[in-house]
Amino acid sequence: MERMQRVVGQARAAFRSGRCRSLEFRLQQLKGLERMVREREQEILAAIHADLHKSGPNAFNHEILGLLGELALAMDKLKSWAAPQPVKKNLLTLRDEAYICPEPLGVVLIIGAWNYPFLLVMQPLVGAIAAGNAAVVKPSEISENTAQLVADLLPQYLDPELYPVVTGGVPETTELLKERFDHILYTGNSAVGKIVMAAAAKHLTPVTLELGGKSPCYIDKDCDLTVACRRITWGKYMNCGQTCIAPDYILCDPSIQSKVVENIKATLQEFYGEDVKSSPDYERIVNKRHFQRIVGLLKGQKIAHGGEADEATCFIAPTILTDVSPESKVMEEEIFGPVLPILTVKSVDEAIEFINCREKPLALYVFSNNKKLIRRVISETSSGGMTANDVLMHSLVPHMPFGGVGNSGMGAYHGKYSFDTFSHRRACLIKDLKMESTNKLRYPPGSQKKVDLAKFFLLKRFNKGRVALVILAVLGIVAAVVAKMVSAG
Repeated sequence: MERMQRVVGQARAAFRSGRCRSLEFRLQQLKGLERMVREREQEILAAIHADLHKSGPNAFNHEILGLLGELALAMDKLKSWAAPQPVKKNLLTLRDEAYICPEPLGVVLIIGAWNYPFLLVMQPLVGAIAAGNAAVVKPSEISENTAQLVADLLPQYLDPELYPVVTGGVPETTELLKERFDHILYTGNSAVGKIVMAAAAKHLTPVTLELGGKSPCYIDKDCDLTVACRRITWGKYMNCGQTCIAPDYILCDPSIQSKVVENIKATLQEFYGEDVKSSPDYERIVNKRHFQRIVGLLKGQKIAHGGEADEATCFIAPTILTDVSPESKVMEEEIFGPVLPILTVKSVDEAIEFINCREKPLALYVFSNNKKLIRRVISETSSGGMTANDVLMHSLVPHMPFGGVGNSGMGAYHGKYSFDTFSHRRACLIKDLKMESTNKLRYPPGSQKKVDLAKFFLLKRFNKGRVALVILAVLGIVAAVVAKMVSAG
C-alpha cells in the first residue's frame, strides 16, 4: 500500500534529518511519553478494561507501573548507556583511541501483542527512543480499543513523523512487512514469528522475536506446597491465563498431585471468592475465537476444578486438569488461557527429560527447598528465563534480559537490553599519523623476524595493575625502536 510506503518513508526522512540523535531530544521524547502515561492514565485503563475486562488496579499494576519504571530507568541511565565505551588495547595500539560507540540503527518496527496491549508496544518503544531511532508502532488489532487509543494519543505527545502508529489487521501488517526496516521487534506466537522473520530476511533486517511456548513448572516434594501453589495460582490465572510466561503445566510426583489441586482450589477462593465470574480481579478471554480454541482443549480431559464457560461474555473459569496424558491436545500447543494441566513424574530426572524432549520454553519454574536440585534443573535444561520458588518475577528485574531461545524466540529487551537491541555497537579506532616506524612490522616485505616480533607484541599477556601499565608503556617504546631496526635491516 502507498500508505505504508509513505509512513515508513516519512519516518526515514525524519531520522535522516538527525534530530533524534541528540540525547536532549531523546530525553524530551521520553519525558513526553511519561507525561502521556500520567495525564491519560484513566483513558488507558478504560481501553484495557474494554479489551480484557481488567480492573483499574490490575491494569495499572500489569501495564503502567512497569512502563513508568522502564521510563525512569532509561531517563536516568541514558547518558551512560550512550557514552563511548573504552576497550583494552594491545601493544601496537597502545597510543591510539579505541572504543565502542552505540549508534542508532535507523527506522525500526515494533509489532505489539494483544494480551498486554499497552505495555508490549510502549516498553520496546522506550528502548527504541532511548537508542535514537525512528520507530513505526503497530499495536495489535485484536485489542482494538487500546490500539485506537495508542494511535490517537502518541502523536499528541511524541514527534509524529519519527514515531507513527499504524493500525489495522493482517492486510496492513503484511504490507508493512514489505517495507525495509533496520530492526523489527515482534511479540506474539511462533507461527506469525516465522512470517515476520521471512519478510525481514528479504531485506537482511535483524529481528527480535518475543514468542512463547509451554512454560513448565516442576514442584518438588520438598517444598512448602501452600506457598508454592499460591504463587503458581497468581501467575497462572493473572490476565485469565493470557500471559506468555505463565506456567503452562505442572510436573509433580503422583503422591502430591491431590495436595497441589486442593491448595490451588483454596487459593482461587482466596483470590476471587465463591463466584469468580463476579470478581473484579478476574479477566476475560480476549475474543470468541480464542474462547472456542481454549474450550476445545478441555474435551476428553479430567477436570479436577472449574471448567465452566460462558461464550457470550468470553468467560472461562479457572480450571485444573489432572492425570493429563503427554500426548493429549492440551499438551500440543501453548494454552494461553486459564487451564492448568498437571502431569505426574516420579523424579526430577523424569521431569528434566520431559522438559528437554520438547521445544525450549520462554520460561521455566521450579519449586523446592533443595538449592542443589534447583541448580541442577537450571544446568540441565534450557529456557528463555527462569524463576525458582516463584513465577513471572524474573521478567520484573530491570537489569536482566527478557527473551526466548529456540522456538520461544530470539533476542531480548527490558532496561539496557532494550537500548542495546536497538543500537549498533560500532567499533572505533582513532590513530594519529606519527611513529610510522612502528607500522613496519605489518608492511611488506615479510620476514620471520617480523612474524616473531608481531607474535610477541600481539599475543603477550600481562597481569593487571600499575606495574603492568609501566611495562606496557616501556614495551611500547621498545616496539617503536625494534620496528625501526627491522625496517633499517
